[in-house]
Parts: sequence; structure tokens; C-alpha cells
Amino acid sequence: METYMFKPLIHWAAAFALAATASLPARAADFPTRPVRLLVPFSPGGGIDQLARIAAVKMAEDLKQQVVVENMAGAGGAIAAKTVANAAPDGYTLIFNSSSAVATGLLGKERLGFDPVKDFAPVSLVAQFPLVMVVNPKVPARNMKEFVELLRKNPDKYNYGSSGNGTAIHLASELFKTLAGVNMQHVPYKGTAAAMQDLLGGRIHMMLDGVPPQIGNIHEGRVRALGVTTTERSAMLPDVPTVAEAVPGYAFPFWVAIYAPAGTPQPVLDRLAAAVSAAAKDPQSRQRFKDAGSDAVGSTPAELAAFWKQQIDLYSGIVSKTGIKLDGE
Repeated sequence: METYMFKPLIHWAAAFALAATASLPARAADFPTRPVRLLVPFSPGGGIDQLARIAAVKMAEDLKQQVVVENMAGAGGAIAAKTVANAAPDGYTLIFNSSSAVATGLLGKERLGFDPVKDFAPVSLVAQFPLVMVVNPKVPARNMKEFVELLRKNPDKYNYGSSGNGTAIHLASELFKTLAGVNMQHVPYKGTAAAMQDLLGGRIHMMLDGVPPQIGNIHEGRVRALGVTTTERSAMLPDVPTVAEAVPGYAFPFWVAIYAPAGTPQPVLDRLAAAVSAAAKDPQSRQRFKDAGSDAVGSTPAELAAFWKQQIDLYSGIVSKTGIKLDGE
């Protein structure tokens, strides 16, 4: 657990205001009066955790309160999500959610005990970043067009790895199969590290992964990059085309966003969103996001709600067409 703090000047008037309004709905002027918890549904040190800590630094300065980043890994993000869903709707317990955790929650909401749509209030879209499709160098395809042609001529001969059933990487790969009109075998792993080992060893043929972890592998020839999953090329891999350049209509950005429990007062959501926007607009923070392979966004709750609906519709459509299920279902 790590704490980011901007020490406020607390005087008797602020203390009096806190006591006088304790039983009333929170207002933006009163919030926050104590530390804010930001739960990250993944282990420390990973890419999502890194982005959360970048955002937390500037948020703490803007809110003039501690922002306590807590890692709560497990069940594909479900443990942290359920904790926030059951927390008081006062803005003091938030989740730094990712597209992968939302996909897992969408697939397993009955078993996991929370609804990824109804149990959360959107705060702000923090950042977006592409995945990159990489193949083992022995795969006889030099680019995306050749890869699609290879797969169409050899249905089910080639496979792809993912970080697990129902994860966003799994969904992104299935969307590629659907739009490209190809068949590949899915090999699920417990995390991307194990899948990448097998890709490098030639035991699987293709995988989608974040751009930063693959930069070294790509430049050293251990894998071949075929395309990125966003609608625009990545600044980190400017010579790698988008998947959509060969597979029209394909887009699957990875994203991270902050949510509060459902029922959190709108003024509190707006105040938190303003703090995220401050982080997204800060030049130093933007550079740190860029160095981590992502583009800072910062949005209003309404903008995130619209984006979120679009993403849920995308995920639901993929699940409906493919019949994807979580392990154990």
C-alpha cells in the first residue's frame, strides 16, 4: 500500500463544517475531508498499478487529501470490484478499473456477486493504450494481410494464447477472428507471462499484449509485430500498422477508468473527475503516462458513462457471438 499526500491546512471552521454536514448529502465544497482509497484489482508493479500511481499523485495534490493506492488482486479483479460495490457511496472508496476486469465482471456477475454496470458510478476515463498483435517469427506471415490469408487457408491449424478465459485479451482475439473470418484455437493461461513464454518457445503462434512489454521482443526479433488494436498507430511503434488497416472495423483499445459505488452523489463524482482531469492535463503526468505506453484522457462522469456503454455493448456482442465463458462456468 502506498500513500500520496498533499497536506491540507485544517482549521476550526473546516472542522465545524465537517461536523455540521456529516449527516447531509456530500457537496463538492465539503469533499474530501479525509483520505480517499483507490483500489487496484491487480498485483503491485504491473502496468495497471503503475498507471494508478501516476494518477494518484496529481489527484492527491488537486484534492488536497491523501489518495491511498491499495492493491487487491484476485479473481480477475472481482475481489476489488465487490469491495467497492459494497462500500458506502460517499466517494471515499474507488476502484481503478481496467477493460479486462470489466470484461471478467460482465461474464461472471451472477457467480461473482456484483453487477459491473448497475453497482458502479462512472467517475473518469483515465487513459487508453493499444495492444499489439505479435506472432512467433516462424509463423509464415510478414504482415497482417498475409496472416489473415494464412489463417483462412488453414482453419484451426494455428492458435493464440490469452491471459485467461473471459479476459479482455481473450475478447479482443475473438473479435479479430470474427471480423477477419478466420478460425484459431484458443489456449488460455493464468496471466500473460506464461503465455508469452510459450509464444517465444513456439508452442503457441499468436498473442495480443500491451505495447511496452513487447518493445524489446519486437526490436530484438523474438516476435513479429503485425498490428495494434487501436484506430491509430502507436507512437511507440510507428512502423506497425493498425489491425484495422487489414481487417476493417477492428478496434479494441485497452483502457483504465475510475469508478465509485452506485449512489455516490453527483457533486462528489464531479469533484473526483476534476481531479483526474487535472492529472491528465498536467505535463509531467502526461509524460509519465506516455512513458508507460498510454495516452492520458481525463473525462467527465457523463463522458465515461457513454464510453462505458459502448464498451459493454462491444463486449456483450463478442460474448453473444462466441459463447465465451469464465473458467468453472
